[in-house]
Amino acid sequence: MLVKKSLAVWLSAVVMTVILSGCSSWVYRISIPQGNFLEQSDIDRLRVQMTQEQVLYVLGSPVAKDAFSDDSWHYSYTLNIGRDTERRKSLVVHFENGLLIRISGDFEEPEDFNTPLEQ
Repeated sequence: MLVKKSLAVWLSAVVMTVILSGCSSWVYRISIPQGNFLEQSDIDRLRVQMTQEQVLYVLGSPVAKDAFSDDSWHYSYTLNIGRDTERRKSLVVHFENGLLIRISGDFEEPEDFNTPLEQ
């Protein structure tokens, strides 16, 4: 009798565990941003012929730099909102001889980008 009772307890525990594991999609998951959060207003402060130090001051440290040369910096941002939606933005800053020459990615190029800063 005792064996049947403990078997019934274990069997019901296993069944409840399997049933409740199906409810895991109801659990709230926090949205965790990863990478460099940049806004268009940050990008609007960039100008051609800025030094790498000036770009670093405006945008902060990049997520990745080109491993073979220091001419490209990659800024990337990812935010998972819920389970099915994901927001991604990226920006690549290109340098030549230590000076900014162009940008590419998901942001618009500023209107004043081709006007160098006054030295």
